[in-house]
Amino acid sequence: MNVIYEILTRVRNEKPLVHHITNWVTIYDCANVTRMVGALPVMAHAVEEAADMARIASALVLNIGTLTPTLVEAMILAGKAANEKGIPVVLDAVGVGATKLRDEKAGEILSGVHVDIIKGNATEIARLAGEDVLTRGVESTGIDSDPVDVCVRLAKKHKAVAVMTGREDVVTDGSLVYLVRNGDPMMGKIVGTGCMAASVIGAFAAVERDHARAASAALVCFEVAAELAAGRCFGPGSFKVGLFDEIGNLDMVKITRMANVDERKAL
Repeated sequence: MNVIYEILTRVRNEKPLVHHITNWVTIYDCANVTRMVGALPVMAHAVEEAADMARIASALVLNIGTLTPTLVEAMILAGKAANEKGIPVVLDAVGVGATKLRDEKAGEILSGVHVDIIKGNATEIARLAGEDVLTRGVESTGIDSDPVDVCVRLAKKHKAVAVMTGREDVVTDGSLVYLVRNGDPMMGKIVGTGCMAASVIGAFAAVERDHARAASAALVCFEVAAELAAGRCFGPGSFKVGLFDEIGNLDMVKITRMANVDERKAL
């Protein structure tokens, strides 16, 4: 069986609970995409229950898109509980590089919690790797450095998987590098595809302990679904509806035929 489809099938069969502490702009879409891919979403932000919810989940997704100091407090409590239980933690570093607060709070999370998968766009990942770059709001402005080198440095620094999304996604644990070339420009026409990708990564990491393989497989599935949706949509609105439909309807034939991912050793 296709390895990517095999992981998707495990998500559908095991229905892992994915705890999100995520941003208010895309929370509804993150919950839906988690359900469409076959996992179960729960959104629990309160400081008073964040750790308890993490203890009954199979993965934790943190997204700092609309961060507040209280929200970050809940993230760290949930992250420590996730570490104690041994479930994967995904950090979507939305907007890192745009403000001092985001840089500081991302640093607090990475210092207080072992994060298994660090995801972001080019400037967010480069900033966390120590590059002097600027993020415009929550949008990437591009980097001069080699994306693979940046990701490998970040992965080794935090003993985690680094995921840089873009026209070509880079996924690495510091040893192996996956380059995912699926996706469609229509993904940039709606809000939240990056946040949704983190949710899918969380669902896959919940059932696959090789987190680099899980993250690359999740991106392939999400982006193959986007390609299929873009091929039959009339614009951004119908694309979004079609994206959910295509994620739910993915099968081995579609994934095998359309997956565009390379694997190689990191230098």
